[in-house]
Amino acid sequence: MVGTARLRFTPEQFHQLGAMGLLDPERRYELIEGDIYEMTPVGPEHGYTVDIATQTLAPRSKPGEYYVRIQNPLRLGESEPVPDISVVPGKPEDYAHALPTTALLIIEIADTSLERDRTTKLALYARCQIPEYWIVNLSERVVEVYREPQGEEYRSLRRYTLEETITPLFDPEWRVQAGSLFPQTP
Repeated sequence: MVGTARLRFTPEQFHQLGAMGLLDPERRYELIEGDIYEMTPVGPEHGYTVDIATQTLAPRSKPGEYYVRIQNPLRLGESEPVPDISVVPGKPEDYAHALPTTALLIIEIADTSLERDRTTKLALYARCQIPEYWIVNLSERVVEVYREPQGEEYRSLRRYTLEETITPLFDPEWRVQAGSLFPQTP
């Protein structure tokens, strides 16, 4: 009896599949540790929250030191996740020919993706030594801030309510009110 083999893809193979038209260009995909995941469609609340968070964070970029990327892939080892927001070192021109291989901060906006963001993606980001990972948890209206990566986990988790202020590790001058990352409810 022949067992079932799991096919794992390298980033190069992943890109070849796309170039050959084997991945639907109307859908979004990410590569996590050799597995290709179809990303869920961006719903109105998720998209609006990405826009709100971007308006809050992007003006804080320091050209040459770091900047904010929106829904663009990173190359983390053999994975190419597509976080909603990442703060990467350098300037956009640094990545004209290669994806960033690290981030100072990764932010995922989580509604239907909450479980995967807390498990699969968290383990990847911790293993790749991303120093800080935030989940903007839409259902509970809190920001989960993970710090101190160790192995496949983060040793520190703090949940910030809308009224609280978060100071990212990479720049103590930043002060982000957790509520500014969420759409305001009428």
